[in-house]
Amino acid sequence: MARFSAFIKRHRPALVRGFRDGIPIGLGYFAVSFSLGIAARNAGLSPLQGFFASLFNNASAGEYAGFTLIGQNALFLEIALITLITNLRYLLMSCALSQKLDPKMPFYHRFLIGFDVTDELFGIGIAEKGYIDPYYMYGAFAIALPSWSVGTAIGVMAGNLLPERVVSALSVALFGMFLAIIIPPSRKSRVVGAFVLLSFALSFITSKLSVFSSLSEGTRTIILTVSVSAVAALLFPVRDEPDDSQEVESE
Repeated sequence: MARFSAFIKRHRPALVRGFRDGIPIGLGYFAVSFSLGIAARNAGLSPLQGFFASLFNNASAGEYAGFTLIGQNALFLEIALITLITNLRYLLMSCALSQKLDPKMPFYHRFLIGFDVTDELFGIGIAEKGYIDPYYMYGAFAIALPSWSVGTAIGVMAGNLLPERVVSALSVALFGMFLAIIIPPSRKSRVVGAFVLLSFALSFITSKLSVFSSLSEGTRTIILTVSVSAVAALLFPVRDEPDDSQEVESE
C-alpha cells in the first residue's frame, strides 16, 4: 500500500495535467462518436459491440469505413485492408511522436502510448516540452478513450430508440465530420483540394463502369485510395522543411 501511495504521489501531477488537457478532447470525441454510433446501429451492431469497436479502434474514418463494410457483409480481409489504409496516417504520427520519447523509456510505455495515437492526442503530445511523460498521455487517454467508446454505445442505443427519420437525419452529421476533415487542408493546398475533387469524381465514375461496378464498394475504395494517394505522392512530394536549429549551427 505504501508503494502504491508513493507511486500515485510521484505521477499524480502528470496524470492530472493530462486528464485536464484531455477533457476538451473527450467532449469532442463524445459528440462525434455519438454520430458514429448511428452508423454502427445501421450496420447491425449492438451497443456493447459498438463500445468495444471504438475502444479498440479510436479512429473516426477507420471505424466509419469498417461499419459501412460490416453493413454490406464485406469480407474480413476487405474490412481489415480498408481500416489499415484509412488509419495509415497514425503510423506517421507515431514515428514523429517516438522522437519525443525518452530513449530509455520501457517498451510497455511505448506500446501503450502507441495504442491511442489520434490527431488530437498526437497534438497535445507533440506540443509537450522535452520528453513526453507517459503518465501525462495516460491521463489524457483516461478521459478521451472512454468518451469515444461510451459515445458510440449511446449512439447505437439512441438509434434503436429514435424514429427512423431522426436516425436518418443524425446520420448526416458524419458527412459533416468528414467535410471538417477535408476542407481545411484543401483550403491550404490547391493540390490537396484538386485530388479530393478527383477522388470524388473517380468514385462516382467507377461506380458506374461495368468493369468496376462488379467489385464491392470496399474493394473499389481500397483501389482508389491507394492509386490516388500514390499518384499524388509521386507528382507532388512534400518537401522537408529546413531545421532552424541546424541553420543556426551552420551559421
